[in-house]
Amino acid sequence: MGLLLRGVLLSTFAISAAKFVLPGATMQGGYLTIEDGKFAGWTAEKPACEVVEYPGAIVGPGLVDTHIHGFHNHATTDCNPAAIDDASVALAKSGTTTWLPTTFTESVEDIGRACAAIAQADEGRSEDYVGAHIGGIFLEGPFFTTAHVGAQNPKFLIDPTVEVFDGWQEQAGGRIVKSALAAEKDGALEYIAALDARGVVTAIGHSDATYDEAIAAVNAGASCFVHTYNGQRGLHHRDPGVTGCAMTTPETYAEIICDGKHVVPAAIKALVDAKGWQHTVLITDCLICGGMPEGEYVSGGMPVVMTGGLCYVKAEDGSTGTIAGSVLTLAKGVKNMVDWQIVTAEQAIRMATEVAARSAKIDHVCGSIKPGRAADLTIFNADMTLAATYVSGTLAE
Repeated sequence: MGLLLRGVLLSTFAISAAKFVLPGATMQGGYLTIEDGKFAGWTAEKPACEVVEYPGAIVGPGLVDTHIHGFHNHATTDCNPAAIDDASVALAKSGTTTWLPTTFTESVEDIGRACAAIAQADEGRSEDYVGAHIGGIFLEGPFFTTAHVGAQNPKFLIDPTVEVFDGWQEQAGGRIVKSALAAEKDGALEYIAALDARGVVTAIGHSDATYDEAIAAVNAGASCFVHTYNGQRGLHHRDPGVTGCAMTTPETYAEIICDGKHVVPAAIKALVDAKGWQHTVLITDCLICGGMPEGEYVSGGMPVVMTGGLCYVKAEDGSTGTIAGSVLTLAKGVKNMVDWQIVTAEQAIRMATEVAARSAKIDHVCGSIKPGRAADLTIFNADMTLAATYVSGTLAE
């Protein structure tokens, strides 16, 4: 792996930019050297190798999307390794270098098949493949409540059991890193504690839990909240609900869909102010139609319509009302957070990289620019539009 520059494949090169978002601080100017597809380190002095210049740009770690159902007309539940690979290539070109393919509420058997296909895609990649890494699998469902089922298929809702999870984990080859459930479901606390002992993140979502039920789940080991505000009992001054629990548990992480449509900017600011940017995770919750033109698609076995920059569930009578998910890219979400003046550019990048990676417990392999790691980079222009993406030191184009 390397960079093709003027017809020459370089195994060692450096990137010059205005700012670099590094683990300890954002460094002004300087050079980031990449050797054999891995980070070698940042220096203020120009190194003795080819330099690729991005004047005025801000360089951050490759973006990490921890909640995404598909992209480029491919769903994570298509059970098609080639489709996962194609979506990964398109994601890399859009700024995302690591993703957690996210399943839907389907039958136990179908979820298992989806896990197996994702694992097969991950296992079959060659050294010259340039697509977003699979950081693990996120199970969004099927342990939800009908009260906030959203775009999940209600006929497949079940109570959480460790035995079912273990079957999926075997089919996934150990890749499941995150599992969502409603905190009030029978067996939820036992499930949370068991997965916590295995090092797997449990996230509270699609839940009508009271604050007391939600805090009991956090006390059992749940450490994340699924697309905060959406699909959960909201904040009320006499019933803080799931949203109130997300806001008042400082060590947990709260996902937020940052498209401005699922949650308006003022509400996002309220969450960030309560939670702190260090525990607020930018996600897309993107569906199959991300990166595609407007029209009708099938997502999680359910018909959806993409229109006006959003995806809606299509009812039997042809009407649309319930939001199914977004068509956002994470790079656009980062720009939104800066444009809305909720956080700084550095903070927005960290929320979509190191914070996201920590929330899914995959920060040992991605989310930060550290020597020896795969050289995954997302580079933003001064106006926070996407300038370039590198995967393991290779430009995604």
